[in-house]
Amino acid sequence: MSNFDTRYEFSKIDTKWQKIWEEKKAFEATSDYSKPKYFSLVEFPYPSGQGLHIGHPRPYTALDIVSRKKRMQGYNVLFPIGWDAFGLPTENYAIKNHIHPTIVTERNVARFKSQLQALGLSFDWSREINTSSPEYYKWTQWIFLQLYKHGLAYKKEMNVNFCTSCKVVLANEEVVNGVCERCGSEVVHKVKSQWMLKITEYAQRLIDDLADLDFIERVKTQEINWIGRSEGAEVNFKSSEGDDIIVYTTRPDTLFGATYMVISPEHTLIEKWADKLSNLDAIKDYQKEAAKKSDFERTELVKEKTGVRLEGVHAINPVNGKEIPIYISDYVLATYGTGAIMAVPAHDTRDWEFAKKFELPIIEVVAGGDVQNEAFTDVATGTMVNSGFLDGLEVADAKVKIIEWLEEQKLGHKQINYKLRDWVFSRQRYWGEPVPMVYCEKCGWVPLPEDQLPLMLPDVDAYEPTDTGESPLSKCTDWVNTTCPHCGAPAKRETDTMPNWAGSSWYFMRYCDPHNDEACASKEALDYWMPVDWYNGGMEHVTLHLLYSRFWAKFLYDIGVLSCKEPYLKRTAHGMILGANGEKMSKSRGNVINPDDVIAEYGADTLRLYEMFIGDFEKSAPWSTESIRGCKRFLDRVANLRNLVDMDAKGYSAELESSIHKTIKKVTEDIDAMKFNTAIAAMMSLVNEMYAKGSISSCELKTLITLLNPFAPHLTEEIWSEFNGEGLLSLAQWPEYDEAKTVDNTIEIAIQVNGKLRGTMMIAKDETKDNVIAGAKENENVKSFVDGKTVVKEIYVPGKLVNIVVK
Repeated sequence: MSNFDTRYEFSKIDTKWQKIWEEKKAFEATSDYSKPKYFSLVEFPYPSGQGLHIGHPRPYTALDIVSRKKRMQGYNVLFPIGWDAFGLPTENYAIKNHIHPTIVTERNVARFKSQLQALGLSFDWSREINTSSPEYYKWTQWIFLQLYKHGLAYKKEMNVNFCTSCKVVLANEEVVNGVCERCGSEVVHKVKSQWMLKITEYAQRLIDDLADLDFIERVKTQEINWIGRSEGAEVNFKSSEGDDIIVYTTRPDTLFGATYMVISPEHTLIEKWADKLSNLDAIKDYQKEAAKKSDFERTELVKEKTGVRLEGVHAINPVNGKEIPIYISDYVLATYGTGAIMAVPAHDTRDWEFAKKFELPIIEVVAGGDVQNEAFTDVATGTMVNSGFLDGLEVADAKVKIIEWLEEQKLGHKQINYKLRDWVFSRQRYWGEPVPMVYCEKCGWVPLPEDQLPLMLPDVDAYEPTDTGESPLSKCTDWVNTTCPHCGAPAKRETDTMPNWAGSSWYFMRYCDPHNDEACASKEALDYWMPVDWYNGGMEHVTLHLLYSRFWAKFLYDIGVLSCKEPYLKRTAHGMILGANGEKMSKSRGNVINPDDVIAEYGADTLRLYEMFIGDFEKSAPWSTESIRGCKRFLDRVANLRNLVDMDAKGYSAELESSIHKTIKKVTEDIDAMKFNTAIAAMMSLVNEMYAKGSISSCELKTLITLLNPFAPHLTEEIWSEFNGEGLLSLAQWPEYDEAKTVDNTIEIAIQVNGKLRGTMMIAKDETKDNVIAGAKENENVKSFVDGKTVVKEIYVPGKLVNIVVK
């Protein structure tokens, strides 16, 4: 037997192997495009001042395990990392501490990088990127210009979400439960001129193309629901002033039940009708109050219904010519549909509550309820009543007939709508990509020539947001004042910057060719590496980054930059690491755990192993100090296996051969299925068997540590080197299993007497019926039920049971 030190000195082993991997450039992807490729990707981090939190290692380690296994299976693996460095948190920190955002970013990146390297992650650091680097954002600006040239970027004055704390415009996706997604502060509405990206042009493709992707179901569902496709009709209601009021409805069959109309407080017709409205002051007061509310507050179902009737103007229901009142109410949004709805209170709870409050008619049009007492909403099917030429029809038939009628009468048409809105792309802050556009009084908006990119941020002393909501860049007159690239006349640069989602919408492409000065990446590199084979990220980014990046990739596919219509083949999501009390970790709760402290006490391998063993990767799990100690004890046992090695023993022993092949199969399959915890459990079981046997061969030890290497790379590299393994274990060949040897040769079957279980026995898998029955009769427990009795029948169900019938 060998005589190794039983202590697992991780403090020496971790840094030793991290240095060796770096020196040997062990994890750099090659430019040998003849090899099979594998592109695994984790969402790159925002380098905050706090550094890594204990949740970061979980997704990073998971994809590191996948990448390490694929590398050992012969793939050319691209597993890159970089920094999502522009955005509000860095800028807010810089303002608070009077440090330039560039310096803040450099410090944060350095801290994050040292922490990631301490985890032993097999990132290809030669491809490190930073979205705030001019070499990078040159190409972010270039993509924006292509969007503009193809009509997908445009300037529009609109009602926007404005964070009162960050003092910046937010996209709808950045407003969560009525507050700013970043800081949690109140969001109000303002009218501002904004750059927009026409993501709605891709709405249907963003839904349809999900069908061919290996995305977990909850990711697909969340994107589909956010895009919000619905089928219905646009209906033209006339106003008493002769104006058309267009309404979008998914239930045109209920038109005969429309007893009033509601338009958004921001609707443009209000201003047009101002001299006709006898209660204009009350209307304006209501508009002011509505502007203070977020979209979430306005559309919340469980709130008091408010509104003001437009006195002096009414609408006309097109199917029966009846006059109906028009109200403004904050639950109708100018940004959704047409900003006007027809209200059918008999069959919509919100409309019913509104109608009851304002004493408006309620007319049943789908039979089945008592609509004067409550709205009858179970109307996906049913029979039409009180609906003129639709009476007696089923709902589905009524929908078809009413749309045909509307089209014949030129009063409406079939329409598909989406809840998804165009992407608000302007931010009134300093720390972001400058928008490469110039405004000329003669030529209007003019794109910067591509050979003038990157348009760099001016180096300024004051980058605080302005109280007026204008960008801090508006104060940089030397930078703002320029000449028109088209006519040469005096012009001004756009002073808004891009949102922090801009750089992350294409970063996966830059990893393919990060040092290219001539393109965002070469066609050859993109054709080889794209699409990403496995992408893991947080569920909180499904309707933000994931949706945006799919949109950009589709656009770049359309213009020939990408050869794949989707950027990611597979998308998974991880559960959070919670505090020991099961609550989300936060400083206020005092349950935050620093990964640096865990590594210092237990080593990087123990932290990696524990975060994979803690439970189902997709589900949240509470931190347990006792459980992490258990992972450390397991690694100690693995280290001590060196002293069980019989150097004279060759190959796999008969006692362990089947278990080893089963473990190879289990670990191989479980890594691909994200079942990291059960893969670890299988290796733990194998280690127990090795200890029970008392001695193992070096071959058996090497197979175990090869399987364990993606999970605990430092310790396993150390053991491999001690047993004269060739080269780095991280680049060794992944073990293969023999399917035949994963099947047990012996099985356990039940023995019944008169149908009741009386014992069990082990038999050879291919044992004959006669031998099985004879063996069953010799079972000591069975004998007492059989001896002295007449055997009437003997039944053998192969591989399952023997039943001896006696009397």
